[in-house]
Amino acid sequence: MSWQIPTEIEKDIKSGKAQYRTFQTGNGGQSILPVPVNSYVVIFGYDFSPAGGGLKRSTSILSSADTYLNDSVVRWFETQQIAFYTGTDFYPFIHHVDVKTTVSPYLWDETIPNSVLMREYRCIEEIDNSPIARQIYITSTNDVTITHGLILNSLSISQNAIPVTNRTPLGLTYGGSAQAINTQTNYGPGATPLQFMQPSPKDYQDFAFGLLPANADGQAFATPDTTNGLRDASQFLTGLGASFRDAAAANYFLNLHYALYTETVPESRG
Repeated sequence: MSWQIPTEIEKDIKSGKAQYRTFQTGNGGQSILPVPVNSYVVIFGYDFSPAGGGLKRSTSILSSADTYLNDSVVRWFETQQIAFYTGTDFYPFIHHVDVKTTVSPYLWDETIPNSVLMREYRCIEEIDNSPIARQIYITSTNDVTITHGLILNSLSISQNAIPVTNRTPLGLTYGGSAQAINTQTNYGPGATPLQFMQPSPKDYQDFAFGLLPANADGQAFATPDTTNGLRDASQFLTGLGASFRDAAAANYFLNLHYALYTETVPESRG
């Protein structure tokens, strides 16, 4: 358990000033938590069961010592994003999801010369959709839009060496290290992707890395796209087959824990 009811909110619930509520969603990637008129909510935690449970993927590799990426069908489920939009603020959360891997050798014919050198292994990959608990603190007087999706790619667009500045000193940071590190990464459609800029959008031009794109952002999060950005899990599962889409185990579930205050929001909310 990585969240708990904040002390002041717990006092409000016990005194009757607030009501403890849960909101559970899943399957499709777009949901809305309704907030009544003249009320506000404080979301303080969630339990997330990632999509992909029950899926197994069997692939082959030439040697147990090979370095390889998991099959792309499995890899879609390894990075999943949950985001909240309140009408005024945006809160993205990216989760890496474990893959259980089992490797076993194929049978081979020892009468064939060099067959041992070309020995193949069978790799079974299975998504671990154990629930993930997270503490958050999101306040909203508006309906809260909840978005979930899968991420396959984070495309490196440019790499630069970070210069020494008063914010990137030599020795303590990458400033002056001469290492070329990612300074622009795309998470989204090919035509108009989100441009994740590092060290920050402001620093990008200060550090002489080139012109700042119009859609630059200082946070790493994916925007909807079925190739390079956020992909709805139910849409992806439909492509694998209706039995995958309709399997409860293969779909994600998200349970929000929040306090409902049936009053106008005070100036000070903590």
